[in-house]
Amino acid sequence: MRKYLQHLLARLPLSRPRQATAEFEARSAAEEPGTIYAIGDIHGCLDLLRQLEALLFEDAARRPGPKWLVMLGDYVDRGPQSAGVLDHLLAPLPAGFQRISIAGNHEVAMLKFLEQPSRNSSWLGFGGIETLQSYGISETAVAGASRSALRDLVHSHIPAEHGDFLRQLPLLFSTPNYLFVHAGLRLGTPIEQQHPDDLLWIRNEPATSYAEFQKLVLHGHTPAPDVVFGDHRISVDTGAYLTGRLSAVRLSRENQPQSFSVQARIPGAR
Repeated sequence: MRKYLQHLLARLPLSRPRQATAEFEARSAAEEPGTIYAIGDIHGCLDLLRQLEALLFEDAARRPGPKWLVMLGDYVDRGPQSAGVLDHLLAPLPAGFQRISIAGNHEVAMLKFLEQPSRNSSWLGFGGIETLQSYGISETAVAGASRSALRDLVHSHIPAEHGDFLRQLPLLFSTPNYLFVHAGLRLGTPIEQQHPDDLLWIRNEPATSYAEFQKLVLHGHTPAPDVVFGDHRISVDTGAYLTGRLSAVRLSRENQPQSFSVQARIPGAR
């Protein structure tokens, strides 16, 4: 499986061409709790997410004070349960936990489709078909639908609260010690001047240092067989929909970052 994933990585572009706009939604917190868990790309793998969170809740029970779960984007597409993942992210957490979710490139693509299905149908080949199927919309129904019928089909099956959730997602979340972003950052560019396409799409080489940003950066987007601990950066995407492996990292004041993973067999994965 490791060789298979590395083969796929070699075929991925390092980034995509940037659009003209440079505005993006960012949020920050002046304080952070003693324990933060950052969870990598889920891609519709709800069962894995539930297993991973159960592991994190067990770990958290041994740690005092409030905790955050920071979700690093790409909740939808490719895997089988995207609708269920969004429902899960909107559900209450156990006492003492707060969830903070940021946008990945797949959430942005899904939102564009929801707002203008016929103009953004390229999303369907980007994992969107699997997402629509998770809402009970068949590929056949989509293929044969007129522009107005497609819009009605989408709006009748996908809850409004899911669209509202996607619209409010920031592209960046910062705290005194950490930066959370989906894809990564462009070197030589101040945080406030980062381009949204880079935050969503960039693929830095694994050896790239983020020391210039003066915080530890947590991101996903570029899958690897294991969590990658780099210089001022940790990549948490372990290719859940391909490998059956979903991962998280615990950040705490007292200890070095610690990774957690759960594993399930994915039919057809090598």
